[in-house]
Formats: sequence, C-alpha cells, structure tokens
Amino acid sequence: QNPTKRPPASRHHPNETLPKHTKRRTMVFYFKSRCGEFTMYMGKDKYENEDLIKYGLPEDCWFHVDDLSSAHVYLRLKPGMNMDDIPEDALLDCASLVKANSIAGCKKTSVYVVYTRWKNLKKTASMVEGQVGYHRPENVRRMSVEKNNSIVNALNKTKTELYPDLYQQQQDRQREMQMAKKQARREEEKLRKEQELKQKQIKEERSYDRIMSGEKMLSNAGRFLLNLLGLF
Repeated sequence: QNPTKRPPASRHHPNETLPKHTKRRTMVFYFKSRCGEFTMYMGKDKYENEDLIKYGLPEDCWFHVDDLSSAHVYLRLKPGMNMDDIPEDALLDCASLVKANSIAGCKKTSVYVVYTRWKNLKKTASMVEGQVGYHRPENVRRMSVEKNNSIVNALNKTKTELYPDLYQQQQDRQREMQMAKKQARREEEKLRKEQELKQKQIKEERSYDRIMSGEKMLSNAGRFLLNLLGLF
C-alpha cells in the first residue's frame, strides 16, 4: 500500500494504549537520494521511530549517530542488494542526514555514524523508546561524516511528509516474498523434472542403441554362417 497524505487516525503518546495491530498512521519524512536511485526515510520523533523499528522491510538499512541521540534514518535498498552494494554517495547522504538530525551531533564538525540492516536490529522490553540493540554486532558498520550543509539542503528539498500504513506495507512485502519463494520452488521443481526426463530419454536411447547394435552383430554373424555354408 502506497503512502498517503491523509492525517493519522490518532497521534502516538507514551501513555496511549494501542491495539496490537493499530490502524494509527505514523508520520514519516521521505527523502530522495541525490543520485535519484534510493528513498530514505525517518520518523518525526522517538515514538514514531518505534513503528519504524517494528515495521521495517528486509531491504531497509538503518543509520544512527554513534553514541549520541539522533534520528533513525533508513535507506531502502533494491531487492537483492547488500550493504557492500550501497554507493558511496548514498552512504554519505544517509550519514549527513542523520548527523543533521542529531541535537548534539549537528553542532559537531564530525561524528561517527553506525549502520546495519534493519533485520539486525534487536528490541527488548527493557529498552526505552527509540533504543535498539543488535542481533549480530559484528554486522554493524561505522563511518565518519563531516558537516555538509549542501548535501543536507539538497536532501531537504526532496522532503515529503506522509502517513503510510507501515504494518500493511510490511505484510504486503512479506506476501510478495513468500510468493516469490513459492514461484522459485516451482521453477526448481519444473527444472528438476525436465532434467530427470532428459536423463531418462538419454538412458532409453543408449539402451535402444545397445539393442540395435546387438541385433546388428547377430545379423552379421548369421550372414557369416550362411556364407560358410554357401547359402548366402
């Protein structure tokens, strides 16, 4: 389901009790990378970030200023991409954006930014809003970024405020992936059966060739005997 500009059904409040799969629409800020190939997004505050942590997609890569409070910026990769495939310009876009949206970080000349795949984020009940850990810390990368107002200004010109149904987006993507896996299994099964049929045909052809070769040998032997008897 595509993002919409409709206002949210209700606003998130730390004391608000919500159903497990709430219909509340989260405010999300979307940006276009300078190369135009990628979408970046972030929540308005730490409460919005909770929904982004919960309802991310497998293609998402998460960015945050290391050891400082900051926005959670996500880069949506293309299906099949990994972190090694992220262009340097896109990395710099995300790092500059997350630095600019850190109260303490934006005042510094440079900061370190950590990033990892969304699926590597770990959330436990003891963590406060916006806090995350990692399932595999070794899969977290770290880069240095300096203040770059020109990049941030360029990204802010692409900024849009939307209210997507994050839960539904996640469900739709999971359904797409399941269908793709089923299709891949069907293709594999079809290929396996085709290969088995081909092997069977080759085996039958070889068997037929052996039979014909044997009959030819018997025929030749018969002619030889008839020649000996003067009857052929």
